[in-house]
Amino acid sequence: MTQDTLPAPTADILVRLADVLETRRPQAGGDSQSSYTAKLLARGPDAFLKKIGEEATELVMAAKDGVPERIVSETADLWFHCLVALTHYGLRPEDVLAELARREGLSGLEEKAARSHEGADSAPDRSA
Repeated sequence: MTQDTLPAPTADILVRLADVLETRRPQAGGDSQSSYTAKLLARGPDAFLKKIGEEATELVMAAKDGVPERIVSETADLWFHCLVALTHYGLRPEDVLAELARREGLSGLEEKAARSHEGADSAPDRSA
């Protein structure tokens, strides 16, 4: 299913979530007493990066168990916490989607080889 075929309420969910997350930033008046996201953002990178690691591990375990509902649920948790990180660093899901679009149709092996020629061989392998 492509974004063009997603129902209207889900087609732009990442953008809508990012808009809400922006309001949870301490600079925007996010209340860490009443909002989990505001609390994560107020605590800084160590807090949400730890959650990203935990959620990634839970996704791996769900995938190893092969239960589709758990895989989807854990992926949603991971994506959410990644959105929190993007918010902290002043980035948006549109930035990630633009990078994925840029890579569309590129061979992962060719893309990695191009990076190594640019001196970025030590960069993490993010190609599919």
